[in-house]
Amino acid sequence: MSQGQQIPPWLQEQLMKLQQSQQNLQSIMAQKQQLDMEQVESDRALEELKKAADTDPVYKHAGTILIKSTKTALIAELEEKKELANTRITVLAKQETRIKESIKEQETKINEMIHGSQKPPSQ
Repeated sequence: MSQGQQIPPWLQEQLMKLQQSQQNLQSIMAQKQQLDMEQVESDRALEELKKAADTDPVYKHAGTILIKSTKTALIAELEEKKELANTRITVLAKQETRIKESIKEQETKINEMIHGSQKPPSQ
């Protein structure tokens, strides 16, 4: 396309779809990173809990306060939290794969549009 020539509306639409897919991918990757950090935190807490004696007092965060709990209850809670995070990470990984494939297809389609006949594809 020469300078000063406007991007055709059909191409603008495809570019907007591509940009939206890229933003979705970034969001998914940020969510996965957050879940990974939560898992590392849970692993550290589990390690420390397992070092504690069964009779040692243990506490958990509840907002801005600490609440006394039992070692067994906290271990079960942390393991459940980890399991839930693993499930969410698996779902996000599948979404990430689908979006990456979609982005590749969109990029190919845009390149074909730009280098092809410069006309919108027939629907």
